[in-house]
Amino acid sequence: MTKAKTPTAPVLDLRALNRATLDRQLLLRRSPLSAGAAVEHLLGLQAQNVKPPYYALAARLDGFTPEELSRPMGEREVVRIVTMRSTIHTHTAADALTLRPLVQAARDRELGGFRNGLVGVDLDRLAVLARELVEAEPRTMKELREALLVEWPDADPQALAIAARCKLPLVQVTPRGLWGRSGQVALTTAEHWLGRPAEPAPDPDATVLRYLAAFGPASVKDMQTWAGLTRLREAFERLRPRLVIFHDPQGVELFDLPDASRPAADTPAPPRFLPEFDNLLLSHADRTRVVPAEYWGRTWQGNVAHRTLLVDGFLAGVWKIDEGHGHLVVEPFGRLTKVQSDEVTAEGARMLDTMYPGTSYDIRFGTVLREP
Repeated sequence: MTKAKTPTAPVLDLRALNRATLDRQLLLRRSPLSAGAAVEHLLGLQAQNVKPPYYALAARLDGFTPEELSRPMGEREVVRIVTMRSTIHTHTAADALTLRPLVQAARDRELGGFRNGLVGVDLDRLAVLARELVEAEPRTMKELREALLVEWPDADPQALAIAARCKLPLVQVTPRGLWGRSGQVALTTAEHWLGRPAEPAPDPDATVLRYLAAFGPASVKDMQTWAGLTRLREAFERLRPRLVIFHDPQGVELFDLPDASRPAADTPAPPRFLPEFDNLLLSHADRTRVVPAEYWGRTWQGNVAHRTLLVDGFLAGVWKIDEGHGHLVVEPFGRLTKVQSDEVTAEGARMLDTMYPGTSYDIRFGTVLREP
């Protein structure tokens, strides 16, 4: 008897994978979702600086205005908090109280890198003291360091503050994060700011499904890269009967939701102006679905990250706003066609009208940015 062959999972080529991911990321066409619903769908927005979440939503939502994110942040419906990859994200209040517990193990491991500066420090006691301090009134990191040094004068001050950030779910209180406002970083706990206790970490299986809805099709390593976690294989295996399986061109197994959209590879992808460190560029182990191999590493120089431009769905350049001279400067990595240049100009004008209504900017194409 001839043994039946195991069905081979279909292969998604690079463009098909690109279009599916862009669609999940609301970047193929602008979505009618509210800002809060989009933040929830995307499982948060990368937010090391104040402006990136606003630019991220301007590229994704139909009719978006900065006030649509600033208002719920002011009303504590969304918050800025360290979660995935030990970086600041803008999350809904509900996700801040659940996703932070999900990645707590990674924050605990992060502390290992500062153990030399924490010799003799009782971390449980540090967490209690730090909570008392920031819940009495929001504290800057400098104020937190100085207060904790009173208890542990021989410890490294920076390590003490980082330990507090790792042990506690600290949110940045407003006006920090509001559009058009300024404010230094001051911290309190998520529970205190939101007026309710943290919730248990979500079921890993449920988070896998949410990740695939926003970033799929994806491999186990892709999700581990996004979350900064390890050992997620078991969750994917439990879910395997409920998922569909593909392979990428290198043969890596990709998981996806059966009813998720996977547009044709030739689906048009309009230009998009994205912020520095956009989720799209950081949430997969293999970033070639968006970042051509020849452009890897060209969106930052030293510690400076550039805002990024997509053309035909792929990273194609960087951009900046020269506020002093009223210019939007686009620096492509390669030559754009006339049609592409016109589309980029139109999208740039739309972005400027969204973010800076009533302000006059001209749009310039800078020198083609060569490989560093």
